[in-house]
Amino acid sequence: MREINVTQSLDKNKDFLQKLREESGQNPGQCFQCMKCTGGCPFQFTMDYPPSQIMRMLQDGLVDEVLNSFTIWTCATCATCTTRCPRDIDIAKLMDTLRVIAYHKGIYSKAKNMHVFHTTFMNSVKNHGRLYEIGLALGLNLGTGNLMQDTDVGLPMFLKGKISVLPHNIKGLNEVKKLYDYAKKIGE
Repeated sequence: MREINVTQSLDKNKDFLQKLREESGQNPGQCFQCMKCTGGCPFQFTMDYPPSQIMRMLQDGLVDEVLNSFTIWTCATCATCTTRCPRDIDIAKLMDTLRVIAYHKGIYSKAKNMHVFHTTFMNSVKNHGRLYEIGLALGLNLGTGNLMQDTDVGLPMFLKGKISVLPHNIKGLNEVKKLYDYAKKIGE
């Protein structure tokens, strides 16, 4: 483990940490490291740093490490950590805010495939009001470079009529597009 100067780290990142507190409405400095969030997290096994360690890293001003972590992308925002927190910190909201900030900064190298999935999925919902399965599979395969991934599953599903070649739009698609436009206007 490397040595850090917490005072320098906090001074360097104080503006970011203030912005994070404002955008999320949460103060990671309130965490006293009880680790109840980590103990209850159903996805902790997929993370490079458990939620309690992300909180500690934020307290120490280790912003680059947090934004470059796999943890913020694997968090399912299930809010188990939030409900278990004795300090009433909405850790799930904090993780979501970190994910949005990382996304806007173009930081998702450790989670490239997750970024491709998220973008493809959200575009499908925006354009059709629902998931277009073949579009998701094609977008994911093209975006990740795994062109033949899941063809062994997809072809039998198609042949059995379980998935359609053409997308089906929902009624009220204009309402969904209005929601997307509104979200984009307020900053996602």
